Amino acid sequence: MTHPPYDGPEYSESESPGPDWPPAPPREPREPREPREPDPLAVAVGNASLLGAGYLIMGRRGLFWGAAVVTVPLVWLVAAKAETWCELVLLLWWAVVVAHGWRLARRHPAAGPRRGQRVLALALALPVLVTAGWLRFDAHGIEDAVEEAREDGDCVAVVAAQERVGFGHRLAAAPVAARGDTVVEACERLDAAAGYLSGGLTGDLDMLKTGFGRLGTVLGEPGNERTVEATLKHFLGQLPTEDGCRTVRIADWLRDRESGPEDLSDPSSATAARIAPEALMECGDTLMTDEEWANARDRYRRLLDEHPADERAEAAREGVRKAGLAIELDNVQDLVTAADDMNTGYCRKPAKYSQAPAYRKGTNRALFVGDSEYTDKLPDGWHATDAAEAALVVCVDSAGMGNTVETCQYRDHDERIRSITFHQVEVRVKAYALRTGKLVTDRKLQISGSSCPYFISYYGSPPSRRSVTPTDADVRDAFGPVVKR
Repeated sequence: MTHPPYDGPEYSESESPGPDWPPAPPREPREPREPREPDPLAVAVGNASLLGAGYLIMGRRGLFWGAAVVTVPLVWLVAAKAETWCELVLLLWWAVVVAHGWRLARRHPAAGPRRGQRVLALALALPVLVTAGWLRFDAHGIEDAVEEAREDGDCVAVVAAQERVGFGHRLAAAPVAARGDTVVEACERLDAAAGYLSGGLTGDLDMLKTGFGRLGTVLGEPGNERTVEATLKHFLGQLPTEDGCRTVRIADWLRDRESGPEDLSDPSSATAARIAPEALMECGDTLMTDEEWANARDRYRRLLDEHPADERAEAAREGVRKAGLAIELDNVQDLVTAADDMNTGYCRKPAKYSQAPAYRKGTNRALFVGDSEYTDKLPDGWHATDAAEAALVVCVDSAGMGNTVETCQYRDHDERIRSITFHQVEVRVKAYALRTGKLVTDRKLQISGSSCPYFISYYGSPPSRRSVTPTDADVRDAFGPVVKR
C-alpha cells in the first residue's frame, strides 16, 4: 500500500511533531484594568464600617490592607487599655478613613452615584455600626445595673450584673466595661476583708486589724460607701459570739482600736457598747466555773464600772462578792497547806475568809496546823475538814516540858539510884478567827498525864527529866479552852 505524496513542510526525523504541534498562536497582551468608577458616598459608608470596605469598592486593595494595619492595633489598644483617650483616637481614625475614602472617590473622573455600591456599602457598614451602637447601649445598661447594686450594698448583684459583659462590650464600650470591672474588684477585696473579719470572730485580733484595714482602703475609693457598710454590718451582726470572754476581747478591740474613718468607727463603737455588758457577765460566769476567781472578779467589776445602769448590775455585784470569797478561800487554803510550824504559812501570815463560821460561844471547829503529835488525838468533831467549814485556824508548836509534876527514884543499870523529874507536856498554840484573820488565843498549854511509871527505858545515860504520858482525855482537856469559848 502506498501513501499519497505529502505536500506539507518537510522535517527531519529528529524534528518530528510533538503533542504541542503545531505551535499555539502568541497571546495578545492584556490591557491594564481600569479603576472602578466609585460612588463617593458608598466609599465613605463602606469605610465607616472600619473594615476598609470603601477601599475595596474602589478596587484599592493596598489601601484596604494599609487601613487594616492601623485599625487592628487601635481596636486592640481600646480593648486592652479601656480608656477614653483610646476611644477618641479610634474615633479620630474612623473619621479620617471615612473622609479619606470620600475625598479619594470624589477625585475620580467617573465618580458618581452607583446604586449597587451603595447597597453593598450599607450591607457591610450598617450591621457593624448597629451592633457597635447596641453593644454600647447595652454596656451602659449593665453599668447602671452594677451601680444600682453597689448603691444597695449588694456585691452579689454587682458580680451577677457584670458577668453579662462579653467580648463585644469590651470592644465597643471598653471604658464602660472597665468601670464595672473596678466595682467587681472592689467587691472582691471586700470579700477578702470579710474573710479576715470572720477570722477575727475566733478572737484573732491580728486578723480583725487586717480586715478593718482593708475595709478602710476600699472605703477610701469613691462610691464604695454602701458596699463597705454592708460588709461591716454583716460582720457586726455576728456579734456577740458564743464565747463571752472572746466577745469581751473583740468588744475591747472595737472600742479601743486606732482611729479610722467615721463610717467604720461609729458603728463599731456602738456595737461594742451594745454587746459588752452581756459579754462581761458571761465571761465572768465562765471564769468562775473555771475557778479563775481573780479574772472573774475583774470582769464583774468592769461591768459595774463601765455599765452601772445595766440590768445585770445586781448579778455582777453578787459575782464580785462570790469571786472575792473564792479568792480569800484559795489564799487561806494555800497558807494552811504551807504551814509546817509556827513560822511558816498561815502561822506567819494569817488571812481571813469572810464566809467562815463565826468564832462564837461553844465548840468551834478548827484547822490544826503545825505539829500534829497531840492534835491528832482530839475528837473528830473538833476538826474541820476544809477551810470553808473552820471557825479557827490553830497553829501548834512542837511539844516541850512544862510544869513539874513529881520526882521519882529509879535504879539504873549500874544499880545506882537516879532521880527523874516528870513535867507536864507544854505546847504553845496560836488560834486565829478565820472570819477575820485576827489572833484570839496565844498561850502555852499544859497537858497532864501519868507520871512515875514502874519501869522506864532509855539509851545511854538515864534522863533527869521526862514528860508525863497524857491520855486522849488529857489532850482534850488541855485543848478544850482553845476551841471552846
